[in-house]
Amino acid sequence: MVKKEYFGEGKNIEFKREIPNKHEKFLKDIIAFSNSTGGKIILGIEDETGNVYGIGEQSPFKLSDSISNMISDACTPQIEPDISIQTAENKTILVIDIAPGKFRPYYLANKSKENSAYIRINGTSRPADIRKLHELELEGQNISYDTLQEIGLEYDEKKALDLCRKMKQIAIDSCETDEEKLSIKDMTLEKLHDFGILCRVGRNPYPTHAFNLLTDNKIKSSKIQCALFKGQTRDIFIDKKEFNGPVYEQIDDAYHFVLRHIDMGAEIEGEYRKDVYELPISAIREMIANAVLHRSYLDKSCIQVCLYDDRIEVSSPGMLYGGLDLETAKLGKSTCRNEALAEAFHYMHIVEAWGTGLPRIINRCKEYGLPEPLFEEFGDGFKVSLYRKVSNAPENVSNAPENVSNAPENVSNAPENVSNGFEKYCVLFENAEITETFISNIEQVFDKCGINVPFGQTNVMEWLNCSKSKATNIMNAMKAANVIRKVTGLGSGKYEFIEMQ
Repeated sequence: MVKKEYFGEGKNIEFKREIPNKHEKFLKDIIAFSNSTGGKIILGIEDETGNVYGIGEQSPFKLSDSISNMISDACTPQIEPDISIQTAENKTILVIDIAPGKFRPYYLANKSKENSAYIRINGTSRPADIRKLHELELEGQNISYDTLQEIGLEYDEKKALDLCRKMKQIAIDSCETDEEKLSIKDMTLEKLHDFGILCRVGRNPYPTHAFNLLTDNKIKSSKIQCALFKGQTRDIFIDKKEFNGPVYEQIDDAYHFVLRHIDMGAEIEGEYRKDVYELPISAIREMIANAVLHRSYLDKSCIQVCLYDDRIEVSSPGMLYGGLDLETAKLGKSTCRNEALAEAFHYMHIVEAWGTGLPRIINRCKEYGLPEPLFEEFGDGFKVSLYRKVSNAPENVSNAPENVSNAPENVSNAPENVSNGFEKYCVLFENAEITETFISNIEQVFDKCGINVPFGQTNVMEWLNCSKSKATNIMNAMKAANVIRKVTGLGSGKYEFIEMQ
């Protein structure tokens, strides 16, 4: 008896006692491996029992040649297997190794590709549907889907220039030092073409799928669904949101949804308080950004971010791309499905570089003393699970606002302002009909600076770890309540809290 583990069983291993009389049953696995991440067929072992029968009295050399010729004649484009002769339990077996193909899709030469192109899903060989076949065709031609023209969308130069300005501003906002900000180069229409965000048909410019995703984003399935569940299963919803619009905004929105629902404590460094989340937030943002960047936009499913008592899951449509297998991906190798988005995200500092995402997620979890994240392909999708330290995390989630609002006790030199000043603004908030949520956010800003300390939108984004749009709303709420006034001489957009008598 030979166990499958002996050969490293996985979705890329198939056992066959012998070549079936109907060769198509054998060839579909060959084709599926070529169209996916490659794999091995072990000839001479029974799949159901694991019993080793070997190839009998047949010459292994003649059988190898016969199999090579069969595959070469029956499949198109041509597939060249690597066949090795091995021994198990003193019996001769053949290991037929199929590499992931470069000229996809592969299919039977005597049938159409629509009827005989197979792929591997969960350890079985299945026919590729129309959507997957289209993706295989693009892979075979080395074409990134997001660089293709968005049919029906006309070129709008004003909108394109507006996108250039937004991309540069996001890149600047992500910088930590003035020197880094000065190094950011202008985004231009020419660069949009170079990235594949715009394309040319003849001499005329046209928007691509990437342009659509970065602007109006009219693709209904291109959204992120977020949910907080009670317990460890998808049974009882506690909170749920759905985010659409430009994909870079979706990343921000989904990221802050998670931050609102994970536990946050504090560490004291000298006189200063440092907020510390229970999970590595950079890994969480990386998980979400990777899902948006590497998902299949041909698939009509959505990205889902799910929070449970024991874990966070981020799932996205589309398996690993371009023949990449999971173990190789974890080492840092990447084949990019959406090259235009990758260029845009790299410019905007949303991602650092292709292929570094999974290793960074793993390393951040190690630093936090957490189990290694689970990366897995499921059906025709990909999922990352990040495990929490405690199983009763949701019980602590509701306490997060209380922890945050206690910050004044630890802010250096601020206790007098915080304890004696902020409550005096309550009448102004009430008159302006400012909601409790905004008041809580404004109080956190006040805790950071107090009275007579100039601040701006960038400071709000940093202090609250929030998106630009949210910071803008908070600034507008403060202006509406007349609790801040404009400061001159320090550049545009600087304000300070007024002193209440």
